[in-house]
Amino acid sequence: MGSTSAHNDTTGLGRRDLIKRSAALGLIAVPTMGFLSACATGGGGGDDKSSKPEGEKTAKNPLGVKNGAPMEAFIFKGGLGDQYAKDAEADYKATYGVDVKHTGTQAVGPKLTPRFAGGNPPDVIDNSGADHLDMNKLSSQKQLQDLGVLLDAASIDDPNKKVRDTIHPSTIEKGKHGDVFDVLYYAFTIYGTWYSQKLLDSKGWQYPKTLSEMVTLCGEIKKTGVAPWTYAGKYPYYVHFNLFAQIAKIGGMDGWIAIDNLEPNAWTKNDAVKEVLEHYEELAAKKYFLEGSQGLTHIQSQTAWNKGRAVFIPNGSWVENEAAPTTPKDFGMAVGALFDGTGDKLPHGTLRAEPSEPYIVSAKGKNPAGGMELLRIMLSKKHAQNFATKVKSLTCVMDATEGMQLSPGLASASKVFKEAGKNIISLQLQEWYPALTDEKLGGLTGQLLTGELKAADWIKKAQAEADKVAADSSITKFKRTV
Repeated sequence: MGSTSAHNDTTGLGRRDLIKRSAALGLIAVPTMGFLSACATGGGGGDDKSSKPEGEKTAKNPLGVKNGAPMEAFIFKGGLGDQYAKDAEADYKATYGVDVKHTGTQAVGPKLTPRFAGGNPPDVIDNSGADHLDMNKLSSQKQLQDLGVLLDAASIDDPNKKVRDTIHPSTIEKGKHGDVFDVLYYAFTIYGTWYSQKLLDSKGWQYPKTLSEMVTLCGEIKKTGVAPWTYAGKYPYYVHFNLFAQIAKIGGMDGWIAIDNLEPNAWTKNDAVKEVLEHYEELAAKKYFLEGSQGLTHIQSQTAWNKGRAVFIPNGSWVENEAAPTTPKDFGMAVGALFDGTGDKLPHGTLRAEPSEPYIVSAKGKNPAGGMELLRIMLSKKHAQNFATKVKSLTCVMDATEGMQLSPGLASASKVFKEAGKNIISLQLQEWYPALTDEKLGGLTGQLLTGELKAADWIKKAQAEADKVAADSSITKFKRTV
């Protein structure tokens, strides 16, 4: 991920759970282990249930929040800002008569590591950003509140509906450690190829349906003196948002799950890997990437794209909010679904879309019921719509934006999501093994896009790197079946 200062300056990199790591992760790895050791032996008194403030459970207060009991929220303040959380906290205050102690920061891990070690963590945390806490280890140490009680609580909007029935099912699946649901991914990110609808319309260009149509269109675009593509060359794993999902679309989820599970030869024996990597090799060979892209940050590449120097960029739906300062008013930001290849296992219109922005409640906080109640408030239609308005992004609350006047990028993201139906791809490799994807494979992808590395060599080297991780007993492994 490069230097953290770049992200602190732009506040751009961490509002989603995937894009936050690589080199910067090393800044928190050692202290995280230290605090977990401390947690195992210290701070145990925080989990004495009798010390928790308890209110009467009623239809309107299903979690039993005690009026006036102190409550603290720690919110990552990156590309999404933290005003949406403050708005929900205002409603919490109106109901329970207490100001929520609010901290907005980009340094979630460094600031909270000593507090977890001391047994006095805040009640609710938006655990995003480059310096996030390690949730896998927090969960294994029983530091995370089981949020099953939140899922089974009545929703704010309809007391006859449980919270679990109002949110996207993938949110529940992704938020589990084993059988325990202890992470609420509040946002819902749409990944894909982003472009200006105004630019395409003005040139008479159509968004391509296939990889080969994309190559053909790139040739047409280049003739006009504009680059077909740009990307964040300083952080080339941005390209993986599309590249990885494209492999899953063409080769099917079984083939991708083998990659997620670090199975032997998962990269080398999957024909879709070869097809997709050769596509990117062709784009590089024909010089279809904006010259100098390899030296650009995510913000710089987005600015070049906004200024019309390139037509396409791989990104997630946070880009509309993040790039807003440089986006022309009539830009017409739009996103397209994945391209068709040869003999695809998944149909046209398949999209990568995943829960993001992880919220956790501290099991050893002073007021876990209050922490869960703040999340219940955020999961109301009112606050899901407020989030969409404030940060131009979807939440995990299903159909919350129906009937709203949406910003161009969000409207486009909502449209392709609806059109995809059940054909939604969710990947885990970047989440589980960020050092592998963001540093090792990211480095290979950077070389591929500058023409320094052939597709065949990328695949061989990627398999070798995955095999190293699989053989490293110091790295916790995860398995998925769906």
